[in-house]
Amino acid sequence: MIHFKKAGIKDIPLIRQLTNAVWPQTYADILTPEQTAYMINMMYSEASLLHQMNTQHHRFIIAFDDDEPVGFASWSPTADKKIYRLHKIYVLQNQQGKGTGKKLIEHIAETIRTIGATILELNVNRHNKAKDFYIRQGFSVARQENIAIGNGYFMNDYVMQKRIAE
Repeated sequence: MIHFKKAGIKDIPLIRQLTNAVWPQTYADILTPEQTAYMINMMYSEASLLHQMNTQHHRFIIAFDDDEPVGFASWSPTADKKIYRLHKIYVLQNQQGKGTGKKLIEHIAETIRTIGATILELNVNRHNKAKDFYIRQGFSVARQENIAIGNGYFMNDYVMQKRIAE
């Protein structure tokens, strides 16, 4: 049975473990191994995750299938308090297609709806097959953007939004 637990600083090793299990396979067809390693270090080092939690106020949750950790997600408000940004959502490959990602999104949407959010938005690489998953969850493409992330790398993304309340 899928359930969620709020994650904090003590969960950073688990978030990093899940990242290392998910990222290489998720981005194998899109990014070079060098870019994948660079981005994991940039976004999932202990220092980066501490900064996200403590300074940027990203809220993290971990998804469990019974007692087994199978995924995680993070989100935060934007400058427009009606729009929240889903920063991360990753599920182990053996959990994909079982509804875990959908349940993560539903849980986050309900959580932020209760505090006044009307839109949940995210970025997804324009070549990532996850775009189709997000469309099935009610997201649509709002715009495209290219974000320089250093080392000559860019994130070539769609910004997708889902209306969760009026």
